Amino acid sequence: MPSFDIVSQVSSMEIENAVNTSNKELANRFDFKGSNAEIKLEKNEIKLSATDQFKINALREIVINKLAKRQISLKSVEIKEPDISPLGHARQVIVIKQGIEQTAAKEITAFIRDTKLKVTTQIQGDAVRVQGKSRDDLQAVIAAVRAHEFPVSLSFQNFRD
Repeated sequence: MPSFDIVSQVSSMEIENAVNTSNKELANRFDFKGSNAEIKLEKNEIKLSATDQFKINALREIVINKLAKRQISLKSVEIKEPDISPLGHARQVIVIKQGIEQTAAKEITAFIRDTKLKVTTQIQGDAVRVQGKSRDDLQAVIAAVRAHEFPVSLSFQNFRD
């Protein structure tokens, strides 16, 4: 039976490239000369640290712009609140979300069910598998899901006949 998977994944290489270009811009920016501001990547978290609130906001804008230029959907980016110490030092974490959460997966399956196409959906961990007898039905599901707005960025993998 033909099938495909709906997933929400962000390429780790694209994240790494965005952080590297952010660090290059940080080294060249005049307003950061002599400050100990830094951008670090740890697994699916980008950690920002700077001397004050203004610089942490500037760092966040640099990183978000670089992620957007790398075609990383901002739906996959979760910006945490900045931690500002009484001495003025600020830290902030930007989390890159991987996979589809259970509530979003249920919303996707309900939407596909409402299309009245002859397909079945199955939630498998952090992905949704769609199966049908006809390739045309599966392609119609892909078109419908792309046209609809979901809280996560979606991509389609493992299209099998």
